[in-house]
Amino acid sequence: MSNQSVSRPARGPAQPRTPRSPEARQRQQDILAIAMDTFAARGYKNASLAEIAERVGLTQAGVLHYFRSKALLLTSVLELRDQRDIEQLGPERPQGLDFLRHLVDTALRNAEREGIVRLYAVLSAESVTDDHPAQDYFRDRYDGLRAFVADALREACELPADRAESAGLAANAIIAVMDGLQVQWLLAPDSVDMAASTDLVVTSLLATLAPERFGPPAAG
Repeated sequence: MSNQSVSRPARGPAQPRTPRSPEARQRQQDILAIAMDTFAARGYKNASLAEIAERVGLTQAGVLHYFRSKALLLTSVLELRDQRDIEQLGPERPQGLDFLRHLVDTALRNAEREGIVRLYAVLSAESVTDDHPAQDYFRDRYDGLRAFVADALREACELPADRAESAGLAANAIIAVMDGLQVQWLLAPDSVDMAASTDLVVTSLLATLAPERFGPPAAG
């Protein structure tokens, strides 16, 4: 699911070089934009540094001057995607029901950014393969996202401690629905309304977890 950023442990000392001149900084951003498009279209394993370098007008050595390795270029692309989500989220993460509504808003916004949705769908599926450089990224992201969604459900539904597991199960379902909707939408965008479907699932789960708060009104 391409949505809000999730905090993750630091990935180690490898970091992109920090360009000093405005021209070099712009070139680095150009590389990231081309790499994002290429990874989204071909996946990590099928995308080549040669293609990325050619599209950006550099040699492979020129690309590696900025990012040192193809794996570092991939993690930099994912961090750029996260940064864009942080900018959309704002300075503070919403809580409870507001966070769940944010998920619906994210599904609506994703329908206007096909490239980022494709990048997430392709790389998250590909990351389950052996030794994929984004595997830790997605594992950490899902761990954090499950916790965020479960906390929001508990807050919105005011669940007691002995029902915390139910919120976790519902969080898994919401994430699975949103990720599955993205794949369906990429294949048939005119047939899938991601926001409406996400809203239906969230509303239904709220009514299941806390019928006294979110269920239909009692008959008069």
